[in-house]
Amino acid sequence: MGILNRINLFLTFLYIPLFPIGENFKSSIVVEKEKKKIEVVEVVEESNLLEAMIQVESRGNEAAIGDTHMDVPSIGVLQIRPIMVKEVNRILGKEAYTLKDRASREKSIEMFEVWKNHHHKNSSDEKIARCWNGGPLGYKYNGTDHYWTKVQSEMQVSR
Repeated sequence: MGILNRINLFLTFLYIPLFPIGENFKSSIVVEKEKKKIEVVEVVEESNLLEAMIQVESRGNEAAIGDTHMDVPSIGVLQIRPIMVKEVNRILGKEAYTLKDRASREKSIEMFEVWKNHHHKNSSDEKIARCWNGGPLGYKYNGTDHYWTKVQSEMQVSR
């Protein structure tokens, strides 16, 4: 994807560097407290999974709206539901994101990374994708097998 574009998200206590989809990257999450920086976790990963999930969820359309049969639809490139915004804010310990942020590609990816780094830092691509689709125990549900198959197919296409 060319030159690495770096998006820095500065929250009161959290700094998360993000890189373009489709490239390998290495980053660290650093917690800042009392003007000290403490490295918490080292993340090395292939972002091919994220690119594939975005294709399955919305074909990259930031304006995508899904689950219209529900009171509040899922929105954006990763089809984020309100409960995920609430979970990410819980993880961060503050109201960092709003429902409106789901329509932003960058903020959606940031939310995904916060969720993944908290719940799935050592999980397989399959477990991450199936839990994104089916909730905390999504990897156990037969209903998420089809989603995983679609994600795998997109991962093959984008290689």
